[in-house]
Amino acid sequence: MDEAKRAQAEEGRLRSAKLADEVYTAFRRSERRLALSVRLTQLALLILFFGLWETAAAFKWIDGLLFSSPSRIVQLLYEKLLDGSLLGHTWVTVWETVVGFVLGTLLGAAGAALIWFSPFLSRVLDPYIVVLNSLPKVALGPLFIVALGPGVLSIIATTLSLTVIITILVVYNAFREVDPNLVKVVRIFGGSTGTVFRKVILPASYPAIISTLKVNVGLAWVGVIVGEFLVSKAGLGYLIIYGFQVFNFTLVIGALFVIAAAAALMYQIVAYIEGRLIGRGR
Repeated sequence: MDEAKRAQAEEGRLRSAKLADEVYTAFRRSERRLALSVRLTQLALLILFFGLWETAAAFKWIDGLLFSSPSRIVQLLYEKLLDGSLLGHTWVTVWETVVGFVLGTLLGAAGAALIWFSPFLSRVLDPYIVVLNSLPKVALGPLFIVALGPGVLSIIATTLSLTVIITILVVYNAFREVDPNLVKVVRIFGGSTGTVFRKVILPASYPAIISTLKVNVGLAWVGVIVGEFLVSKAGLGYLIIYGFQVFNFTLVIGALFVIAAAAALMYQIVAYIEGRLIGRGR
């Protein structure tokens, strides 16, 4: 009798495991189909947009001088790629953006951690951080040029002015919103402030940190392009200004397309980091 019950229980367990595996497989298949449908729809919308744009330029529904056309942009970018100038300008801007993005995120996160460790410092700096965040950062560009010179340092400083403060605000608020009961449990077992931060505060704030990274991707590009508008003699921002000066709007829009592609690539890298970080946090 016992053997029969054990065999029946084992058979039930195997059936449950098989059913769970079938449900999971069906779910994964459904998710893959949904992801494929989303990608195909996005591609179709993109093709439709460029097709309408090309048609409108060909039939002169829009001013080709101002709005150009996809074929002209592709031809121009191809020519710039062959002579090497496009890669050179793109590399300058990407390098400046990555430096500003990484430094802004690290300095902002470090500032948020410092403020969390010192409630007194938090109360002292809170109004200053709010005021700095409300300042028009673009207006600080000329000050950076005078203080740091018309070079890369001014461009990176402009980028940091956009990324550091917002990172401090978002990450520090995430630190403060962590469940206090989790902190109390670690304290009860003798955990120090550093242990609380490493074991509770930081892991619980991973989603907010990732959100800040995503925001900083856009802010870093804005800061670098604005800085290049003001002082640079190379980079995609320089190409945009030069295109406006010589009324070559195909060059302007082409540079914008390159910026959009590079920013999308950076965003995908951040999304990959999100998957790894959130998965490890869980």
